[in-house]
Amino acid sequence: MKFKNYLKDKWVTILLFLIFFIIIISFFIAFKVSLELIIGFIVAYIIFALILLFYNFYRKKYFYDKFLTNLERLDQKYLILELLKKPKFYEGEILYEALYEIDKSMTEKVSEYKQSVNDFKDFIELWIHEVKIPLSSLSLIVHNNKSLKTPKIMEQLNHIEDYTEQILYYVRSENSEKDYLIKECLLDDIVKNVALKNKDNFLYNNTSFIVSDLDKTVLTDSKWLEFIINQIVNNSLKYKGENPYIKITAMENKDEVKLIIFDNGKGISKNDLPRVFDKSFTGENGREGSISTGMGLYICYNLCQKLGHDIKIESVKNKFTKVTITFAKNSYTNTLK
Repeated sequence: MKFKNYLKDKWVTILLFLIFFIIIISFFIAFKVSLELIIGFIVAYIIFALILLFYNFYRKKYFYDKFLTNLERLDQKYLILELLKKPKFYEGEILYEALYEIDKSMTEKVSEYKQSVNDFKDFIELWIHEVKIPLSSLSLIVHNNKSLKTPKIMEQLNHIEDYTEQILYYVRSENSEKDYLIKECLLDDIVKNVALKNKDNFLYNNTSFIVSDLDKTVLTDSKWLEFIINQIVNNSLKYKGENPYIKITAMENKDEVKLIIFDNGKGISKNDLPRVFDKSFTGENGREGSISTGMGLYICYNLCQKLGHDIKIESVKNKFTKVTITFAKNSYTNTLK
C-alpha cells in the first residue's frame, strides 16, 4: 500500500480539513484573536491532522500489505483467512467478513462436489464389478465352444476386459492409498499371474514370453503391480513386430531391484517418448492403429508414484521398447513420508 495512493483516496477528507482550517483561521482574524494563539492553534491543528492521517494509513497498510504478501505466497488462495487476523478498522472488517462468507460458501460447494464425485466413483466401481460377471461368463462360453473360439473374438474380449480394468484402476487411483497393502512380494508369482491371464493373447499373437531371474522379493502391492505389468505387456502385444517376443527379467543390488520388460515391437518414436506417461497421449502408434486410449501408461505412472516405485521407458522406433520399474529397498518407508 503506497502513501501517495492513500492520499489520492482521502483527497475529499483532506480538502474538508483544509476548508475547516481556513474557516477557523478566518474567525480568529475576524475576532482579532492574538497572533500567539493563532500560531498555537495552527501548530496543534497540523500536528493533530498529521497524527490522524499517518495512524490511519499505517494500520491499514499493515493489514493490506500482509494480506497481499500472504496471498502471493499461497498456492491455495482460499486459505488466506487462516493467515489473517480480523482488522480493527471498518473497511477491513467488511473485507474480512466478506472473505469469510465467500470461503464458507466455497467450502460448502466443494464438499457437495466431492460427495457427488465420490458417489459417481462408487457407482462406476459397482458397475464394473457387475459387468465383469457377464464378461467372465462370455469368456467361458467362448472357451467351451470351439465354433466360437476364434482369435478375433478372443482378442476383442481381452480388449474389453483390459479397458474395464483400466476404468476401475483409474477411478481408484486418486484414493489408492486406501486400497493397497505394501508387503514383501515375489516377482516370479506376480509375473506368472500376468502370463496366465494373457496366455491366449500370446498364443493368438504368436508371441514368445520369456522370463528369467525373477526370484526377487520387493516391497509393493501385488494387485497394483500385477495391473501395471499387465498394461505394459498388453502394449507390447498391441504393437508387436515380426517374430515378436516379450522378455521379463530382474536385477538386484544392495539398494534396489529393477524389473525390466523388453519387447522387439514397433517401438516409440523419439518425439513421442517424453510424453508417453501423459494423460490420453496416444502418439504415432496409437493414431495409426486406432486402438489406444492413451490411459494405460498414465495410470501405471500414477500408481508407481503412489507405491514409491520409479518407472522409465527406453525405446527405438521399429526396434525395441524397454520398460524399467525400480523398487527401492526402502520403498515402504518412502511411501509413508
